[in-house]
This record gives sequence, C-alpha cells and structure tokens, in this order.
Amino acid sequence: MSRGFAPPPDEVVADDVARALAEDLGTGDVTSALLPDIADSAYLLCKEDAIVCGRPWFDACHRALDPQVRIDWRVDEGQRVGAGTVLATLEGRARALVSAERASLNFMQTLSGTATTTALYVDAVRGTGAQILDTRKTLPGLRQAQKYAVRAGGGVNHRIGLFDAVMLKENHVRAAGSISAAIRAARSMQPGLPLIVEVESIAQLEEALREGCDRILIDDFDAATRREAVRIARLQPASRRIPLEVSGGVDMSMLRAIAEDGVDCISIGGLTKHVRAIDLSLKLGPPPG
Repeated sequence: MSRGFAPPPDEVVADDVARALAEDLGTGDVTSALLPDIADSAYLLCKEDAIVCGRPWFDACHRALDPQVRIDWRVDEGQRVGAGTVLATLEGRARALVSAERASLNFMQTLSGTATTTALYVDAVRGTGAQILDTRKTLPGLRQAQKYAVRAGGGVNHRIGLFDAVMLKENHVRAAGSISAAIRAARSMQPGLPLIVEVESIAQLEEALREGCDRILIDDFDAATRREAVRIARLQPASRRIPLEVSGGVDMSMLRAIAEDGVDCISIGGLTKHVRAIDLSLKLGPPPG
C-alpha cells in the first residue's frame, strides 16, 4: 500500500485518531443517534485532482467506532487521481459511518493536501537532481502524519524534530565564536547525529567545508552568490562532497532557477504550514454508476 514510504507506527496513528475522535464526539454523537443503527454503505469521493494520502488514519477512525467495518480502497496511497474519483467504498453500521465521517475526512483532506502540494514542488524541479525537503513548520500534534504526507508526495524529510539532527545557526556560531568552533563543539557533544550548518557568506561556506559536516544550508544567498557556493562546493573531492541546501522564502516562481543552479536540496516550509485541504466527501449509499 505505501509504495516505499512507510507510515508512522500504528501507535502514532492510533493516538492521532483518539485525539481527533475525542474532540469531535465528546460525550456522544447526538446527531447520528437519530439514525437507525442498521447496516449501510458509503463511498469516499475526491472532487479535485490530488495525491491520495491518509489511508491509515481514515481506516483507524472508522475501525475505532466499528471494528467490523469493511473498507475497500480503489486507489493506492500516494496515487494521483482526477476529480470525481471514488477512492473507497465502506460497509458498516450507519451511525458509526456518520460519526467517523468528519475526523476521517479531516485527516484525508489535510494529508492529501500536503502530499499534493509536495508533488507540485517535486515536479517543478524534476530532472535537476535537487530534492524537495520539508521543515518543522507542521501543524501541532500532526508532525509525523504530515512528514509522512511529504514522503507520499515524493518529498524528503528534513529532521523530524530537535532531537534527531544538530543544526547550527547564527546564534550557535555567535556563542561559539566561529563556524569552526561551533562545529567542533557539536561533534564533541553529539558525535552520532547528523550535523547541518547554516552559513551566511562565502567565507563561512569555505570554513564549513574545511571543517566538515553533513549538509550546509545557504540561506538568503542571491543567485550569483548561490552559484558561486555551488562551484566552490563541487571543487571538494568526491569523498568530502557536502550537499548544499537552500532555505527561506522559496516559492514556486523561483524554485526551478534555484534547482538549476545545482544545489542539492531545497526546503519548503509551506509544504506543511500552508495547507489547503483537498475537497473530499463521504456519502452514504452506493457510489454513482
């Protein structure tokens, strides 16, 4: 199902779903209680072109309220679909189908939105060799879900949080006195973690290249300086080649040009921060046609 991008552990999905259902159901769904508690069917309809994402959360929402519900997916996770596509059909108890509707759609719409936006950026740099990265600018409580959606859209995860990589920025360099001193301190304290270093000039870039790290972030370089940074980085022996990342204020209008300058990674906060939900609906009854 995942086509190479594994979802978060089951317990993460279950926790996300438990929170979502608790805030929606509260003490009980007083509206669905008006329905007869009979067996019924439903279908999930996508109303616009999209990358499908969120199946584990959708399934978990419905199974939390009806463990016997049958969900038959017609599309794969990460698949591109057109407007009007029936994504899945369901068979279960009518009340449970209705009670789980909003929470399940919220996950699908949000994660499909993240995946769809990511795919647009990935398509825009295709053929350049540049990767599209996400950031930590995620919706509170949905970091792992949105990071997964980025992968579903063809993007690559940056660090997951503050615990799995060291990133040296202006404040760290200022406190240490130099790029070199900051890198040495980070290596001494966290020798087993990836080290990312932000530089603000060609001189700092050269210092970081000499000292060594896992990735160099060139933030707010103009086009000419960015191309010079790429040229200098490529002078390093292949065994010491350090990828260059561009971050900060990148939008679609400049994306292709940045990628064609030869950088390795471009991180986009808007993949997860500026989420536009995909238009989906869950309707009772058999699908049309």
